[in-house]
Amino acid sequence: MFLSFKLRDTLPLMATIILIAATFLLPPFEVDDAAAAAVFAADGGEGVLIIDPGHGGADGGAVAADGTAESGINLAVAQRLEGLAGLFGVETVMTRDGEEIEYPAEADTLSEMKSADQRARLELINSTPGGVLISIHQNYYPDPRPSGAQVFYADSEGSQALGEAAHALLVQTLCPQNRRVAAPAEERVYLMREASCPAILVECGFISNPEELRQLLSPQYQTKLAAVLLSAYLQRAPAADGMTL
Repeated sequence: MFLSFKLRDTLPLMATIILIAATFLLPPFEVDDAAAAAVFAADGGEGVLIIDPGHGGADGGAVAADGTAESGINLAVAQRLEGLAGLFGVETVMTRDGEEIEYPAEADTLSEMKSADQRARLELINSTPGGVLISIHQNYYPDPRPSGAQVFYADSEGSQALGEAAHALLVQTLCPQNRRVAAPAEERVYLMREASCPAILVECGFISNPEELRQLLSPQYQTKLAAVLLSAYLQRAPAADGMTL
């Protein structure tokens, strides 16, 4: 399918096309042309989507009351994002593609394993020309009531525009009652702090909330999350008289 149109017309249409492919219809979403253009002006709209399924291996991440580990949900959403991206001809790199992670022989403790894994991911991220990082995570809170997605963005150029667009799409399409806002990532978040490319961290929801956990474990909902994130990524194209999908 080949379509040519101006950027201002592509934003809701991109989302709709993607979610038709995912058997899900996305409502229109407006974003400022200049903000979208600024995200990746440096690479002329070309790039590589780096998908980071948070945790994995010896590090399961947060654990729900029923024993569900965050890492498995992260990987499931990431694999769906990779698959959808492929349908649209988007080049992707995964920082992990399974639950097993190979650690250096000298990494004996969990802390050493996690540090070695993070360094390896960062090396891959920062060595990928035109890279754009989406790191996928799940939230947890001792109180089971909090719910809803939230996006955090790095300090690198283009990250805020991408993060705000991704967060707005997630709220509009999946959790309209969500009052959270996109926010800068904390300094302690290693990949967000050290990544040299545009980078966002997506907390897809709270696995501590039983109802939201059921959603997050649903393949259909995981596909919706992936489709929304891909739509936000594709909105990075710089403004021009026309563009072709």
